[in-house]
Amino acid sequence: MLNTLEYGTRTALPDLLIVHGLYGSGRNWGAIAKRMAQTRRVISVDQRNHGTSPWFDTHSYEDMAADLAEVIEAQGVPMDVMGHSMGGKAAMVLALKRPDLVNRLIVADIAPVAYTHDQSQHIAAMRAVDLSKVEKRSDAMIALEPLVDDPALRSFFTQSLDIENKKWRLNLDVLERDMPKIIGWPDVSGAYEGPTLFLSGAASDYVKPEDRTTIRALFPKARFAKINGAGHWLHAEKPREFIQTLQAWLGT
Repeated sequence: MLNTLEYGTRTALPDLLIVHGLYGSGRNWGAIAKRMAQTRRVISVDQRNHGTSPWFDTHSYEDMAADLAEVIEAQGVPMDVMGHSMGGKAAMVLALKRPDLVNRLIVADIAPVAYTHDQSQHIAAMRAVDLSKVEKRSDAMIALEPLVDDPALRSFFTQSLDIENKKWRLNLDVLERDMPKIIGWPDVSGAYEGPTLFLSGAASDYVKPEDRTTIRALFPKARFAKINGAGHWLHAEKPREFIQTLQAWLGT
């Protein structure tokens, strides 16, 4: 089963499952999870091939949805589910295939569509770092500087670095091979009839107006909201607004 981080204790409110995006981990969401755990129990997962969860030879959304279903089934009750980017797609597939496990769904800055932007250049950048010379995260940050322009991304990537064992906590080979699946969208039918919030960064183009027809076909009760001044990494760029929106949607 996936590695999980738990925050807070179970209350009258449903537990919340947090599902990170590509190259991330459950630990990245610690600040959000701790705030949300003031009123409910929160479980943040490391997805397959990420963090300290098991590595597998596949990385499809059907795989990821099955992993999440296993986590929820182990809790014995349905959960509210929030996923960002790749995690949002995994959460959507979970809701479509196992609606009995999802109370309410929050999809952060992603749509149920195929994208054309490839993320493999970041895998090449991580592979280019000579880990034998890395003694601390800042060493890796410096090594990534010529390859990754955005300092926030460099910091994000190095959070998945196992410095002691000189390796990335990412199954780079499988992620690279299955990148078409990751940026794509599976052939999944049906509809999730539960309450669903599509929360986007106002400065992001991941969820476009023309996507709403597809979204409403799969998620008839979809609502839409944007966080001003935020891009794709809306939870990191505007954490206060992100938390306030989650609390309002899920109830306090």
